[in-house]
Amino acid sequence: MKYEAVIFDLFGTLVPNMSLSEHRAVLTRMADVLSAPPDDFVQLWFDTFNERITGILQSPNDNVAYICRTLGVSLDETKVKRATRIRFNYSVQSMVPRSDAIETLSHLKYEGCKIGLISDCSAEVPAIWKDTPFVKLIDIAIFSCLVGMKKPDPRIYRLATEQLNVEPQDCLYVADGIGQELTVASQIGMHAVQILVPGEDKYDPYREDWDGPVISSLAEVMTLIK
Repeated sequence: MKYEAVIFDLFGTLVPNMSLSEHRAVLTRMADVLSAPPDDFVQLWFDTFNERITGILQSPNDNVAYICRTLGVSLDETKVKRATRIRFNYSVQSMVPRSDAIETLSHLKYEGCKIGLISDCSAEVPAIWKDTPFVKLIDIAIFSCLVGMKKPDPRIYRLATEQLNVEPQDCLYVADGIGQELTVASQIGMHAVQILVPGEDKYDPYREDWDGPVISSLAEVMTLIK
């Protein structure tokens, strides 16, 4: 086998990305529940992205409370719980695997390949992880909100390889390429490949300009490891 391990990104890779319009609609519903000005609430939610995914804001409740205080919106415990439930349900819905994800992971497992995950995510993802079909197929999962760092920090990649007990050069890294994640994975010695699925919106202002290998489905990973 060409690689000892395959490490995946989560959103845009193992599961499709939710659209920006869907995300805004969810946040607007949260704002309505909280009696907060919707445009300001949505903007502050996006503005607190780094704090959310590095665990500074440790829960959706913390994030909602911070935004409400910033906007001068009174905190009502019942409303906060309703708003965070909307966010939690949205996160659950977003964790539906791609059509070929489980089959691909199962084949990798059968071939004896170690499987890892590195995800830039907020606290909802590790909270629901145990209830996803991924948990039995992925050996180690690194969630940015729990380790206090996010991609493309080289340390988060090295943490994954250490936990898998493999060297970076023996790893294939598969991701959609947001925020220089592929470039840095390559710089530390991993073999990086971008996934761009036909029919999905390929425009993202944070997607890196990647000139390395590209695949159009997760099933193609099987051809890369042999």
